[in-house]
Amino acid sequence: MTKKSLIIIFILCFGLIMIGCPKKTTMKEEPSVKKEEAAKAEAERAKETKAKEQFEKSLVAEKTPGIAGEVFESSLLKDIHFDFDKYDVRPQDAAILKENAALLKKYPNLKVQIEGHCDERGTVEYNLALGERRANHAKNYIVSLGISPARVSTISYGKEKPLDPGHNEEAWAKNRRAHTVVTAK
Repeated sequence: MTKKSLIIIFILCFGLIMIGCPKKTTMKEEPSVKKEEAAKAEAERAKETKAKEQFEKSLVAEKTPGIAGEVFESSLLKDIHFDFDKYDVRPQDAAILKENAALLKKYPNLKVQIEGHCDERGTVEYNLALGERRANHAKNYIVSLGISPARVSTISYGKEKPLDPGHNEEAWAKNRRAHTVVTAK
């Protein structure tokens, strides 16, 4: 009985050792996952840097200063147009203002000036008032998209700075616009 008991105890101890000491497994994050995340972050930084460089390259000093000092033209900021004798933002132009607002959100220190323009029909005084309403409506729309009103100034040029000097409906349609420029800090 002692030999039998000794063998049983030995088998039980051996079984307990095998069950009680399982091999420890650790989950390691695969290096490829870390590399992918780092590559994505680097690509995003590169994209932001490229966008900033592209925006800065798009800036061209305008020949005449605006009310807020020196102004810069940017091909990334798009004009919107208006119907004859109207100042409401049209649905197709709302999308353009959304793009302009998205660009302003990317560059929170950027200030802009919205210029209101009219075609040559009407008196100087009437067109200055209409241009002001156009600029203010464009500004209000951008402000409604989350841009601070302190970053957006307006000016009306009425019919004094036509984009197209022609005297026909096509030229007049081009001249009825709100033009956005970047102001110097």
